[in-house]
Amino acid sequence: MRIYPLSEGSFSIDETKVFKPFDSNSPNYPNRPKGSILVEVQPFVIITDNDIILLDTGLGYLNKLGVLQIHENLMAIGIDPSKVTKVFLSHLHKDHAGGISYLHPIHQEQFISFPYAKYYVQKREFDEVMQNSKNSTLLAQVGILEDFSGTVWLTEDKGDIDHLIHYEITGGHSKFHQAAWIKENEEIIFFGADVAPQLQQMKSRFVAKYDLDGKKALEYRQLWWEEGNKKQWTFAFYHDISQPTYKTVVTI
Repeated sequence: MRIYPLSEGSFSIDETKVFKPFDSNSPNYPNRPKGSILVEVQPFVIITDNDIILLDTGLGYLNKLGVLQIHENLMAIGIDPSKVTKVFLSHLHKDHAGGISYLHPIHQEQFISFPYAKYYVQKREFDEVMQNSKNSTLLAQVGILEDFSGTVWLTEDKGDIDHLIHYEITGGHSKFHQAAWIKENEEIIFFGADVAPQLQQMKSRFVAKYDLDGKKALEYRQLWWEEGNKKQWTFAFYHDISQPTYKTVVTI
């Protein structure tokens, strides 16, 4: 398996939950607001023997030419977006689900971003967002899944997809947040999404205020860190500024 981060940039985010682009190298860029956090937004693409798998879809931003950023990032590493076969969604917050679909800048219609892929979505997470979110843009981006023929609703707390992806509901960050293990040829890539968003959080007893249940998320991180290092998982960190992936190197 090969895994590539698809970085959409670094962002400062505070209690307003607005993602503000942050360039740490710019002398003219103002200091981040007090209490804000600095995060990367980076979906991942995994290439297996038979599949091209996306782990979450990013913010859904378009470039100046009207091209989806995640499409642009895929093409930059030689992947045709139409060849993506599976899209696994950990949860449906806007920085993970914004690229599910996009508003065409000319036709002003919502189009699914990966029309030839299967989208694997936790049904209870979908229902929660559609019933409670007040973000009309997110509702349009996510709502299209209801009528898309390629949507595969996940209704169990855990399960397997094509003997390739194992998923489990974790909660912690959102009520029905889920993690994924992609397994092929004795290799495991682990995606803990927003319960395991950064390498440093795996190494510390960090309880995040932005989590629904910060203590539960911490417990998962400690469990995964111990097991993953023993079994030599490749960790994929969605919000890590400097280290998107990590794997323990075992020396003899």
